[in-house]
Amino acid sequence: MKDVADDLRAEVRRAAELLRSLSESEANASRGDLKWTRKEILGHLIDSAANNHQRFVRAQLVSPFVWPGYEQDAWVSVHRYRDRPWTELIDLWATLNIHIAHVIAHLPPHLLSTECRIGSDEPASLEWLARDYLRHLRHHLGQILGG
Repeated sequence: MKDVADDLRAEVRRAAELLRSLSESEANASRGDLKWTRKEILGHLIDSAANNHQRFVRAQLVSPFVWPGYEQDAWVSVHRYRDRPWTELIDLWATLNIHIAHVIAHLPPHLLSTECRIGSDEPASLEWLARDYLRHLRHHLGQILGG
């Protein structure tokens, strides 16, 4: 899983620099009715990191791994990301993801096929969850940086 970890580290380094180029007002600007602001999207990525860190660790300890999903809109609302300084959110997101990259890099090969059941989603392997985490992160970074 070194490839995923390396890609995650590279993505964090690249994106953090670009995220820092956005002003506080740009980060908090409305993107339209019922759409998250850039701060809220990054907040969602922080929530995703917190949830997935738990999954990547706990799935190494029990098989099959069963864990609840999370209500992303509620999490973003509870955390009130619009009220947080943009630079603090960037730092938190980047640090969490560097830590997750370390965890992913050290996933034992014999556990990559561990069955993971998250909420009502179809079962997936631990390897699939790690690779999907990076895909999900890139998707939302595209929303923040693309407009």
